[in-house]
Amino acid sequence: MEITRPVLKSVDVHLGDVVTVSVTLSTSDGTRIGTAEGSIDPAARARVVGEATLRALESLIGESTFELVAVGTTTMEGMTVALVQVKETTNGECYVGSALVRQGDAMLATARAVLDALNRRLAAIP
Repeated sequence: MEITRPVLKSVDVHLGDVVTVSVTLSTSDGTRIGTAEGSIDPAARARVVGEATLRALESLIGESTFELVAVGTTTMEGMTVALVQVKETTNGECYVGSALVRQGDAMLATARAVLDALNRRLAAIP
């Protein structure tokens, strides 16, 4: 099975007693959705988005092989950047991804950063 590069279609965040995030990815063979729940604390929401993005990617490849190690943002020359570190649990390889935060949407940028970290890795999966 050749894995095509997934395209981020949506990041839906629902607030209640916990935050629930659904990330929808589109590929040439259909749509994949990943979900995750976590703390309602605004500082924890980006991690939940990252987890949901990993779940969507894992549904694409058919196995759970990635762990979200770190999520954060930084500001460089007036631009905010979302950063993620992802570890492949089967071999210990670490990947780093980044994406610009546009129009203040750090959640969307976090999902894009996870995709950035793993796109080349996904292309190498037979």
